[in-house]
Amino acid sequence: MLHEEWLEKEAIGQVKVVHTNAKKYKVSDMLTEGQVYDVVNETEEYYHIRDNSGKVGGYYKEYFERL
Repeated sequence: MLHEEWLEKEAIGQVKVVHTNAKKYKVSDMLTEGQVYDVVNETEEYYHIRDNSGKVGGYYKEYFERL
């Protein structure tokens, strides 16, 4: 399964958090505004990044700016 390899996978890019104003889910515990994160996987709607927990999480692209 691909998601099991994401912790060791090399980053495919970086994104910067522009806001944590989520409509439905609380993301401010796992993302810090202004911080840059490594992207390990990308889909049409989500970035999968190594977040503040040290694990990989999937977040809507609306929170980020691509670097």
